[in-house]
Amino acid sequence: MPLLTQQTPGDDEQYSLVASLDNVRNLSTVLKAIHFQDHATCFATGNGLKVTVEKAKCVQANAFIQAEIFQEFKVQEESVTFRINLGVLLDCLSVFGSSPVPGTFTALRMCYQGYGHPLMLFLEEGGVVTVCKINTQEPEDTLDFDFCSTNVINKIILQSEGLREAFSELDMTSDVLQITMSPEKPYFRGYTVFLSSSASAFNITNLEIQEGLSTQVSQVIYLRKCGKCPPGLSQRLRFDGSISL
Repeated sequence: MPLLTQQTPGDDEQYSLVASLDNVRNLSTVLKAIHFQDHATCFATGNGLKVTVEKAKCVQANAFIQAEIFQEFKVQEESVTFRINLGVLLDCLSVFGSSPVPGTFTALRMCYQGYGHPLMLFLEEGGVVTVCKINTQEPEDTLDFDFCSTNVINKIILQSEGLREAFSELDMTSDVLQITMSPEKPYFRGYTVFLSSSASAFNITNLEIQEGLSTQVSQVIYLRKCGKCPPGLSQRLRFDGSISL
């Protein structure tokens, strides 16, 4: 067991948050997935650590690391909240390099003393310890997306890799992406639309559906890059809600 993840009773009483991992790569991989903005808001409770990133108050990404994932996880208060530069945090987590020697792991001990104090990172690899201090900021209010299960009309669980590949083949120069969810095959379909024509440019079909298919009605969603829909489409726009990916 790395020295950093060995518990030392009495040393943690001064900190509001203490978390330890034998392998920091797992945490770094999760945080990279939501790194589309510079800053993130961190929420720590007895259940674990949630990191939230928002853009323009319309897109929100959350990464939740359960307390059981950590070798040590202590929160002295009911909840601990702070804002941090996510890019700087990721750079610190990879201070020993992003391609470690096979068989070696970077251990992490993360400590936060409370409001106004920096987030302290103790990283150890091969007996070498590096200490990083990252200034924290006043946390900002985040959007509360109310995804009540009783209000969900359609839900499909599928492989994220297949969905990513399908979206990567779409024509990003198009003005509108139309997504159709249906209780009948192919269940999930999408195609791009241009302002000059309502013809489809690409179809997303036959994606491998996993568990949890629940579609009650056919639903059409338009995601627009511009201020208005193509001719003939605006009259069919009847979606007022959010998409959760």
